[in-house]
Amino acid sequence: MSADRAVLEAALERGEEEGGNVEFKERLSRDLHLADGRLESLAAQLRHRVLSGDGTATYVVGVTDDGGIAGISPEAFSESMDVLSILAEEAGAHIADAETWGVGDDGENGIVGVATVEEGAVLDVDEDHIVVGTAGHVDHGKSTLVGSLVTGTADDGEGGTRGFLDVQPHEVERGLSADLSYAVYGFADGAAVHMDNPHRKSDRARVVEESDRLVSFVDTVGHEPWLRTTIRGLVGQRLDYGLLVVAADDGPTKTTREHLGILLAMELPTVVAITKADTVDEARLEAVEREVERLLRDVDRTPLRVDRHGVEVAVEELGDSVVPVLQTSAVTMDGLDDLDAMFRRLPKTATEERADFRMYVDRTYSITGVGAVASGTVNSGSVEAGDELLLGPMSDGLFREVEVRSIEMHHHRVDRAKAGRIVGIALKGVDEEEIERGMALLPADADPTPVRSFEAEVMVLNHPTRIRDGYEPVVHLETVGEAAIFRPEGGQLLPGDTGTATVEFKFRPYLVEEGQRFVFREGQSKGVGTVMEVDDGGTSEAEGGRD
Repeated sequence: MSADRAVLEAALERGEEEGGNVEFKERLSRDLHLADGRLESLAAQLRHRVLSGDGTATYVVGVTDDGGIAGISPEAFSESMDVLSILAEEAGAHIADAETWGVGDDGENGIVGVATVEEGAVLDVDEDHIVVGTAGHVDHGKSTLVGSLVTGTADDGEGGTRGFLDVQPHEVERGLSADLSYAVYGFADGAAVHMDNPHRKSDRARVVEESDRLVSFVDTVGHEPWLRTTIRGLVGQRLDYGLLVVAADDGPTKTTREHLGILLAMELPTVVAITKADTVDEARLEAVEREVERLLRDVDRTPLRVDRHGVEVAVEELGDSVVPVLQTSAVTMDGLDDLDAMFRRLPKTATEERADFRMYVDRTYSITGVGAVASGTVNSGSVEAGDELLLGPMSDGLFREVEVRSIEMHHHRVDRAKAGRIVGIALKGVDEEEIERGMALLPADADPTPVRSFEAEVMVLNHPTRIRDGYEPVVHLETVGEAAIFRPEGGQLLPGDTGTATVEFKFRPYLVEEGQRFVFREGQSKGVGTVMEVDDGGTSEAEGGRD
């Protein structure tokens, strides 16, 4: 019997007792259990169960009153969790976790689930919070450095702490990241709050709950074939700072220069960490530091050595023109105290450009009993459980009306999420397969326009010849990664040129606004741009409006 199944068996074995903390329900429905009088009675029952369990109660759903396995449909279980969440809120508690199991062969007889209800309202996360995006060449130690930062533990010299970020088996086996990874740690009363076991969702949630300042990492991919994923991480997330890593045993590479160019193109204040300082002698370390300084000066940035000037000066000077540089080792932990001190002091830089809520979808997944979840970084405004939103545009340009079931931040259930938070939003009114990366969530009373083409100011960073009319790169704007057709004004753009161009998405419209910055690439060709004007006539008559 699996450990997960054991949870269910243990709950059934304990059974309902008059003074116990286990409650059996076949299902909960809005019409019946939230009716006048029933809500108060069931909330009082839930409160009794929670108090009986010293702050924790277990609700088994999909079973009869005597603990017999009944099984209910996923839709009925989802409604049951919605009702239970309302009852818990009424009782000053919240659903901390829920697990489900299929009944019969392949779940043909429905599902049964166990929900853990804990005392205390769902946390309203409103603490100081910065988001840092990592960049750098493959095998330069990005994930290892972040792993040691968030756990406060030294690496074993074999990249062991990087395993706290990469969740795919092939990533762990090969020692190479292949997708964006996320990690978090925090500070409370000036002291670091580390994760004890980052593989446990509950441990990440504990960090969120205990910290009065959070540092979230979006860890990107250094291998050239996954450059598209790296760009997605640096462009599609609402980052406050960039952390560029350069390995002391290798030095700056072509990839280092490309990633630095993207960070600067997105106008991100950046820190450079020279990693693996323990693997080389002092002469080599000094030589690499000089290489990094030359690289920064080549792009009109002033390097600032943290070991000479101190953390306070680095925090004060870090900005558009100054880039702090420091030496680090995840094995000896040298330099990590300075990074801690910087992250504890650095102000949030990603300011809101509007008051209303907006989030571009980066990932989607589905949870049994909960439904479709859209994950991403909140661009602006705030969102709460129960809010009505619009999702889109769909491929036909329409926006779908959806409702927020619940919100999680690093696996911690929250009532509300503000700009800059990396969250997963469970949505009612849409299936997971209907949600695509690049779609946006925005308020239900918004009047969004699907955009198929726009005018942009672009700069060609690298191209073997010249960009002509009909050039087709991939455009990375927010979380959008879509093939587009370029029509440069004047018919062409040369490497190093800055000019204007009409950009048209090849396959479908997206939500695009003036002022948004983007990166475009095709093979070794790369460039950056800024949206100057959107063409709201670029969609068909069938596109636009609500579904």
